[in-house]
Amino acid sequence: MTPETEQQYKNQIAALQAEIEKLKNQQTKAIQREKYGLNWIDVPEEFDEKSKNSIPVLKEIKEKAIKNDDGKPTHILIEGDNYHALTCLNYTHAGKIDVIYIDPPYNTGSDDFTYKDARFLTEFPNGKTVPKDDPLRHSTWLSFMEKRLRLAKNLLSDKGVIFISIDDNEQANLKLLCDKIFGEKNFVACISCQANPGGDKGDYIETTLQYLVVYAKNINKLNDLGFYEDVDISKYPEKDIYGFYRKGGQLEKWGNDDTTHTHPNLAYSIYYNPEKELVTHLFDYNQEEINKNRKLQIQYEEPNKDLLKKGYFCIRPRITNAGEHGRWRLEIKTFYERFSKNEFIFKKQNDGYKIYEKERFSVGKFKKEKDFLDSTVAKQTSSELLDIFGNKVFDYPKPISLLHRIIKDSTHSNQESTILDFFAGSGTTLHATMKLNAEDGGNRQCILVQQKENDSNICETITYERNRRVMQGYTNAKGEEIAGLGNSLKYYKTDFIGENDAEKAGDEDKITLAQKAGYLISLVENTLEEIETNDFYQIFSDAEENQFTAIYFNGDTEKFPDFVQSIQEKKQKNYCLHFYLGKPRHF
Repeated sequence: MTPETEQQYKNQIAALQAEIEKLKNQQTKAIQREKYGLNWIDVPEEFDEKSKNSIPVLKEIKEKAIKNDDGKPTHILIEGDNYHALTCLNYTHAGKIDVIYIDPPYNTGSDDFTYKDARFLTEFPNGKTVPKDDPLRHSTWLSFMEKRLRLAKNLLSDKGVIFISIDDNEQANLKLLCDKIFGEKNFVACISCQANPGGDKGDYIETTLQYLVVYAKNINKLNDLGFYEDVDISKYPEKDIYGFYRKGGQLEKWGNDDTTHTHPNLAYSIYYNPEKELVTHLFDYNQEEINKNRKLQIQYEEPNKDLLKKGYFCIRPRITNAGEHGRWRLEIKTFYERFSKNEFIFKKQNDGYKIYEKERFSVGKFKKEKDFLDSTVAKQTSSELLDIFGNKVFDYPKPISLLHRIIKDSTHSNQESTILDFFAGSGTTLHATMKLNAEDGGNRQCILVQQKENDSNICETITYERNRRVMQGYTNAKGEEIAGLGNSLKYYKTDFIGENDAEKAGDEDKITLAQKAGYLISLVENTLEEIETNDFYQIFSDAEENQFTAIYFNGDTEKFPDFVQSIQEKKQKNYCLHFYLGKPRHF
């Protein structure tokens, strides 16, 4: 090898070593920049640009309103893309939602998950389904979910909680995505749900489970998730001013330690007058002697003749099987306290009385939810919808029992909670909400969001129609008449304001915005009944007309005196808004 060739090799080796060091440095910097977590390619969604230059609002479809004057809640159904609906709800319900449940697309590759990919709008103007072999399948789903979950987080109250149904296709990715959005510390649980106990035939193993991924808005403020065990009130047939009760245990002590040897102060005589319902007592036995010598037997005096003449009966503890005098379970002070609260039953027996305690009806024991729900709660079934519609109208509806359990678990401490489902599907969440309200007298309100799917408007034909029948009653598949649960409902559609970009909006755009924003403002104030409207102003009220929201939206003040007069005629609480074009002025 010539000196020149040797030098060339050395130079090449040096260059390679320098390149290796350069790559090492790049890798080190990349590792330092990159945080632990989930990363994906953001796939742009068609409406993103449109949303920047338009303002989403809600318009009421009045002919679909359901009104029952039964004092029960008015629920809300929104037809439209859930991204736009969530944007509207961020105007009206930020920090006000107590429970969110969603059942998003599982991204199985065969579940018709459709995404409006902005890159392919010319070819697929209504979006395209995401197949299993799509190289951006998971990135597309994560892009879709991330936008919506960020909006959803803003809606949750400080004590709020979100439940997300999912299966193995995206469960792991969803967990990391939620860690990123809600914070890893706010993870509550991943609950396994036995949706198909028979098993779905897979390539290698039969799957029976789906999952509920659960996160809190603030884990430090979240109440325990669980329920109070059901107690059959029919087993408490008696009633007094304090409530329902049944006969409980005797006042006498039974079992171990049932004599006076260790409790000589618990053998007092109780004198009971049944006509006057009065009691008194006497320590009419050798109490001092027994205190000195616990082995002595009790020697009672003869019953007090004066009390007997006044209609009192003497009641003493029984003679035990060991031939010794028994004792009471309560000290005399506690006995009188309980008697004053009507906590005893004096039952006539032969020539005397026995004393029993009243066992009061109360809610059952609180049980925290477990991280496994068996098929009795979670089994996927179509029979419930078949019973309502008479034929199959929806694939894979969630069971009422599952949503009933979720809502019960998360609202036991607040029966006036607001519940949101922005992948409403067949409307099970509202059905379960009304069912639970009917059972426990709750006043929970439910908000549903559902968009059209392809050429089918399932929001109108299934989500709405199902719950209309549940509210108003229907004939089931057996021909039986099922009574309605009552409740009321308002139906809205998402809409956009302005023919121009928001930055170029003219006076006409602004007036239109002010007018259409009225429905959003009425949602904020929970005054959902539009009782007066024209080209100048709107007035809304709550169901009882105890509170009003009045909005003057036209820049022309010609009708303002009429507006003021209409407000003054309503003497209850009012919330008034006036819309200006240009700079505000005093009026």
